[in-house]
Amino acid sequence: MIIITNPIKFGTDGWRAIIAKDFTFDNVRICAQALSEYMKSNNLASRGLVIGYDNRFASEDFAATTAEVAAGNSIKVYLSPKSIPTPEVSYGVLLKKAGAGVVITASHNPAMYNGFKIKSADGTSASTEIIAEIEKNIERIFKTGETNRVPLEKAVKTGIVEYWDIDGLYKKQMTKFVDITKLKKAKLKIIVDSMYGAGTGYFKSLLAGGDIEIIEINSERNPAFPDINPEPIAVNLKKLTETVKREKANLGLATDGDADRIGIVDENGNFITQLEVFALLTLYLMEVRGERGEIIKTVTTSKMIDRLGDMFHVHVSETPVGFKYVAPLMLEKNALIGGEESGGYGFRGHVAERDAVLAGLYFIDFMVSTGKTPAQLLEYLFSKVGQHYYDRRDVKFPVSDRQNIIRRLERIKPCEVAGVKVAKIDAADGFRFALQDDSWLLIRFSGTEPIMRIYAEASTLSQVHKILDAGREMVGM
Repeated sequence: MIIITNPIKFGTDGWRAIIAKDFTFDNVRICAQALSEYMKSNNLASRGLVIGYDNRFASEDFAATTAEVAAGNSIKVYLSPKSIPTPEVSYGVLLKKAGAGVVITASHNPAMYNGFKIKSADGTSASTEIIAEIEKNIERIFKTGETNRVPLEKAVKTGIVEYWDIDGLYKKQMTKFVDITKLKKAKLKIIVDSMYGAGTGYFKSLLAGGDIEIIEINSERNPAFPDINPEPIAVNLKKLTETVKREKANLGLATDGDADRIGIVDENGNFITQLEVFALLTLYLMEVRGERGEIIKTVTTSKMIDRLGDMFHVHVSETPVGFKYVAPLMLEKNALIGGEESGGYGFRGHVAERDAVLAGLYFIDFMVSTGKTPAQLLEYLFSKVGQHYYDRRDVKFPVSDRQNIIRRLERIKPCEVAGVKVAKIDAADGFRFALQDDSWLLIRFSGTEPIMRIYAEASTLSQVHKILDAGREMVGM
């Protein structure tokens, strides 16, 4: 007798799996049915469901499948007619006061993956409590295989599924946060790398018609993501850095596959790390705009945030990795900014969700308001908080080795790491070693892939590399 195991497991932000292996139309229907039942049991079904999707292979078809199942459960659906950024779906949930949202996307994962992200009624990443309830439904439905469905054409004709283009409303929302007219007048040349993703065209359409020049690369739809993974980190941005240098541009911006994460390259073609960008955006909001409010960061983010909190007399809260932990605190505390190491930043007054488009506009405004280049802004930040350097190494491992690696890390209690005494060890999310000179090492596992991530921050780049080497030695890889 063959026993088929349920492959649908939600990670840090949604369920992601390999297309045609586990990410199939049948399994997407199961997810949609489980979400529909969650909405009905929590009195959310009458508020409707917003559905969007990215540029991956067959994303529009998986989105249509999700809409058919929701319609089969008598839930009104607002379905995007084209690919859109994840934060646009979140904003759509708020506009419609919907009960939930779904984005068909695997975010930054390789081309072979697709995914099913769920947004709560607040427009945020679904909490662990919501996901736990939906996963219980999935387990039961997986065994029975029973899902409800109305064919899309019929659902559209009856009006239970409505195509809704949110683009204009979302772009209008962006103009509430920055003076677009001022930015258009800036004599800047900016290279935008959309990484073949859903962020294509957004900066250009918002800023076109003035002195600013926007040059797009990797802006066509190509589900193969040739030569890159759609994650805006240095290793994937060689074309962007080369284009910035060749065009003598002032700035390079990159958005990931679903445009909720951003990567930034300075005028010299140097990548500004995600931790530096988080600190720069925080400094911009508090010093240039004069705003105040709590800062929410994850365990993988920088000590620079703590320094800025002390400097501007605002409280800093720390959460595990994942915006599903950041967002509730942002809402509870009306936080000014929330951010994580992956390059995702959320802002007060918008949605409590990562938004690469707004982050990019804020960064451009920082440049225009101060007259500084990105490299000069980084120097200015370091003059305030001291020099901080950061890097991350991703280590693949056989799935069968996971528990052995965890047990090894649980046993290790080093007195020092890379020649610096250990001040504190915690396991709030992974294994973190705080060192006496304020540097740190963190080892944690991806929630969606068989990858172990090793993070480090220190006052010099050479020390960062020594700490990363020490972390790799700890796990025996």
